[in-house]
Amino acid sequence: MKAIVTVIGHDQVGIIAKVSQKLADLQVNIIDMSQTLMHGDFTMMLNGEWDETTTSFEQVKAGLKEVADETGLTINIQREELFDAIQKL
Repeated sequence: MKAIVTVIGHDQVGIIAKVSQKLADLQVNIIDMSQTLMHGDFTMMLNGEWDETTTSFEQVKAGLKEVADETGLTINIQREELFDAIQKL
């Protein structure tokens, strides 16, 4: 399974570490990532991949929601196929 994760919010210490650690805990491999800061606002987009026989999409989504709730960030996840289809419209 591949998915696109976006993270948006006010910059704070440890954003990348917290998101990356949660994904690692869920056995999600980050295969591509970009991040930037603009006027104190943080944005990150990453492509993650994992084996759905060990971790479901819903488990990853719930894990990222925990990080979002702890940090006050907006974190969204979409299946890569859906993301690609929307980009073609």
